[in-house]
Amino acid sequence: MSENKRSTSRAGGGHGPIRVSFEKPKNFRKTFLRLMKYLKPYIIPLIIIFGLAITGTVLNIMAPKILGQATTKIFQGFLAKRIFPKAKLDLDGILQILIKVGILYGLYSLFMYIQQYMMAGISQKIVKKLRTQVMDKLTKLPLKFYDSRTHGEILSRVTNDIDLISNTLNQSLTQFVTSIVSIVGVTIMMLTISPLLTLATLVILPISLIIISFIIKRSQKYFKMQQKSLGDVNGHVEEMFGGLVVVKAYNQEEKSIKVFEKYNNDLYNAAWRAQFVSGITMPLMRFISNLGYVIVAVVGGIMVTKRTIELGDVQAFIQYSNQFTQPITQVANIMNMIQSTIAAAERVFEILDEEEEIPDPADAIELTRVEGDVNFEHVYFSYRPDKKLIEDLNIEVKSGQTVAIVGPTGAGKTTLVNLLMRFYEIQGGRITVDGIDIRKIKRDSLRKVFGMVLQDTWLFNGTVKENIAYGKENATEEEIIDAAKKAHAHHFIMALPGGYDAIINEEASNISQGEKQLITIARAFIADPDILILDEATSNVDTLTEKLIQKAMRNLMHSRTNFVIAHRLSTIVDADIILVMNEGQIIEKGTHKELMAKNGFYAELYKSQFLGAYV
Repeated sequence: MSENKRSTSRAGGGHGPIRVSFEKPKNFRKTFLRLMKYLKPYIIPLIIIFGLAITGTVLNIMAPKILGQATTKIFQGFLAKRIFPKAKLDLDGILQILIKVGILYGLYSLFMYIQQYMMAGISQKIVKKLRTQVMDKLTKLPLKFYDSRTHGEILSRVTNDIDLISNTLNQSLTQFVTSIVSIVGVTIMMLTISPLLTLATLVILPISLIIISFIIKRSQKYFKMQQKSLGDVNGHVEEMFGGLVVVKAYNQEEKSIKVFEKYNNDLYNAAWRAQFVSGITMPLMRFISNLGYVIVAVVGGIMVTKRTIELGDVQAFIQYSNQFTQPITQVANIMNMIQSTIAAAERVFEILDEEEEIPDPADAIELTRVEGDVNFEHVYFSYRPDKKLIEDLNIEVKSGQTVAIVGPTGAGKTTLVNLLMRFYEIQGGRITVDGIDIRKIKRDSLRKVFGMVLQDTWLFNGTVKENIAYGKENATEEEIIDAAKKAHAHHFIMALPGGYDAIINEEASNISQGEKQLITIARAFIADPDILILDEATSNVDTLTEKLIQKAMRNLMHSRTNFVIAHRLSTIVDADIILVMNEGQIIEKGTHKELMAKNGFYAELYKSQFLGAYV
């Protein structure tokens, strides 16, 4: 079952369907104790909450027996009238009993309301703290953490898992306590009425437990199948609508529908089984309850005729026997719910326990402006200990130079940039900016020196103005407009509805790819970095927009040190230095003319793009 499509359900009351996605934690005790530490600051309110819950449950348990006294008085009154026609019902006594019962039920409702109100506040405070800790942790984790996990997996831990913890804290803890108190209290009340009837009622308990155990085991299996099938359906629909143009272009609609029908049928079969097995809980438990009613009614009726028990006590006992099976079902649900919650807490704590970026040393340097000299000196780096990537790398870049980095996929081009920005820490050698080892510079200070324009544009849901101003804190409107003009974005921005106040939606689908890129270039302009990193990004745009982007990039690169990850070799022929990388090594270095004259790896790459030759 996929982590971001996990099925969970609240432990329901009564005899409703059991819907449980049962997951066992790796270390229940350790995680449970750690989760309970979040409750420690609220120990006094929790004592009050559990006290109210227990007291309310006891009052609720007491009410049927007292109400039974009214039934007995009414029954005795009618018997008396048959013998003595002028005899009257004890209406005052009956009214007093009803008032007592009303007070008990009223206090029960009040106590339940107060404890639920208090518990909701505590659970939300704990969950708020947990979310804050997770978000704070995520900002401190190195890039390798995100490279090794899908976005969906991380998102699931921040949302689904924490929501499950919230639901359990808010409902299941108090419900578990009240259910246990109900089982014990109802058993005691039944024993005070009649040990014989209690024994007769307890006969059905093993049957209830066997049925509940069987249903939970079967429904767990089918709900997992249902969630897997639901994930297949959702994934296929998302894939088809995301690539609808391609599907239509290749006339694959019919094939897509057939695949969907298969997934949909699988979902139907799994969901039908899950809902059926879960749904039979109510009629089965009702049947058992009715069986208990029959036993109590028959045995109780016999006892009433023999005057060994009052009729009101039988009526009260029937109510208790009904209440007896309900908390048993709840406890079974809650136990599985708690297991799944602890498993969810484990996943959240795994994030909190992740190794953070190496903290800056106490004497770390704060940079303001730099000249832009960058050196790689005998740099060694590998993502995996068993596989070398970059070994003994040496690069010398002077201020104002443009360095192009080219090579096949996986050559280490992006890794070079990640090391420069300290997204990853080098394992040998050193990298310097203006002669200063970057490990001795504060990370936030180092990254302010750099500006980035990546191939994968990132714009957030907000106005165009806000997206450009993202590059500089407290940017003025004049600075935003000036940056847009330098990026050749002003004209198309003014044509948008609302101009600079136009809203870019979450997917940024209301502007073109080229317009997105121009806005990110404007963002880099307003940041005014000393060193620029460009992941050449002119794919999927028309010729005119490509020329605008290239012109904007040239403006941006002026008078700065530039690192350009090049995909189209025609765009870097004027670079001061071209570094040709392959398998983490710089295998060639020089200007375009020098490298072409060598007729080596770079020349072959260039020819394969422009002359139709193949390597």
